[in-house]
Amino acid sequence: MKKLLVVVDMQNDFVSGALGSEEAVKILPTVKELIAREQAAGAEIVFTMDTHGENYLSTAEGKRLPVLHCIKGTAGWEIIPALSAYAEHARRFEKPVFGSIELAEYARQNSYDEIALCGVCTDICVISNAILLKAYCPETPITVYEKACAGTSSAAHDASLIAMRSCHISVE
Repeated sequence: MKKLLVVVDMQNDFVSGALGSEEAVKILPTVKELIAREQAAGAEIVFTMDTHGENYLSTAEGKRLPVLHCIKGTAGWEIIPALSAYAEHARRFEKPVFGSIELAEYARQNSYDEIALCGVCTDICVISNAILLKAYCPETPITVYEKACAGTSSAAHDASLIAMRSCHISVE
């Protein structure tokens, strides 16, 4: 069985930096265990990276979320230290917006039997990538690991899980 595990935006700025949260810190052990388990089972592990430039505040996103974060080349942009060993040799998808079309195209081209996601933020980048993957790979089972995701709030996390279920994305 050919499986892909997508680790979404587990970068310093989303865990302990500019947009960090207690919820993101709390999922770290679960995310790390999940990656280790899936890697041992032969899954391909990839990482998405929110990637912005110095002009971020003048972008459409920056005008709605005026917090500098994940500026390419800064410490906040890097994958968190707890996962850096896994990310070192993994494919990375830099994305200037919430979802990665490049990731979705990659998944479609590689014909995975199953795709799973974990990471942050459930209600922004996790859901965006899950729905893009579902659109590009409609016959591929897609799972989001609830306890390995953190949202911008508990309510937003829960609402996103409901929305993903409605789009035929499994939540475990």
